[in-house]
Amino acid sequence: MKGFFLLGVLLAACSSSSQLDAKSPTAATNPALESRIKTLEAENAKYRDDLEWLHAVHQQANAQQAAEDAEEPAPDAMFAVDIAPDLAAGQVDGPSNACVTIVKAWDFACPYCAKASAPLEQLVKDYSGKVRIVYKNMVVHPQIAMQAHLAGCAASKQGKFPEFRHVWWDKAFAAYVAERDPAKLGMDMIMAIAKDLKLDATKFKADMASAQCQQQVEGDMAELAKWHVNATPTFFINGRSFMWDGTGDSFKSAIDDELKRVTSSGVSCADYYQKVVMDKGEKKFRSKKDGKG
Repeated sequence: MKGFFLLGVLLAACSSSSQLDAKSPTAATNPALESRIKTLEAENAKYRDDLEWLHAVHQQANAQQAAEDAEEPAPDAMFAVDIAPDLAAGQVDGPSNACVTIVKAWDFACPYCAKASAPLEQLVKDYSGKVRIVYKNMVVHPQIAMQAHLAGCAASKQGKFPEFRHVWWDKAFAAYVAERDPAKLGMDMIMAIAKDLKLDATKFKADMASAQCQQQVEGDMAELAKWHVNATPTFFINGRSFMWDGTGDSFKSAIDDELKRVTSSGVSCADYYQKVVMDKGEKKFRSKKDGKG
């Protein structure tokens, strides 16, 4: 409020002094007016530093907004987010011929990723074959989560990625949140989960340490970087950026809209992601700042 008051005073001063100055005939014959002009000029000089500060703040705010707009996806964009490696790795929940593909960029130490897990699983059930979730590794907390991501890859090689992911949130992450102990996300817990899932422990460890699993995680992150993903969870619904509000209903609204698009396209659900999202989707990131495509 101080800034706006000062700005008002300065504008008033500039307006008055621009109309009448101390050397004008009117001012010269009116001592009271001349005195008022001198007072306004003094106030103008007094608040010059404040005006410069306000200008600097305004410039900083504009620059910050421009930077945010440059990272925010254009609302009308459909991005060709490549999911082929994730499908091949088994990082998917739902049928291959689903009409709607939700890509989830996740980190195994992310509380909101954990919160989104159950609603996403329920969506796959509720939409009875029309929705699938494709998971992409986005390791935001490598010190405590990288082993879990490699373990997820290793579990997928034994056909147990969905089960590993589910148990991880219920067992490992829940214990971590309760005790704030990073050890709950470590190898002892990972191997306990592998045992619960009846995985081949020797193969599991070898796959975790393999170059292939390392490349799977790094490949996911490289793909996400193309689309300026820098936080988890981040979602794309049939290539369209989606801002989750924390409720299952927001997903349903977006899915229903996308189902209408699929139906009107005339393309079969099984072919939609490849023929529409990948073949016709944008191959480069376009931001809100860039405008409409």
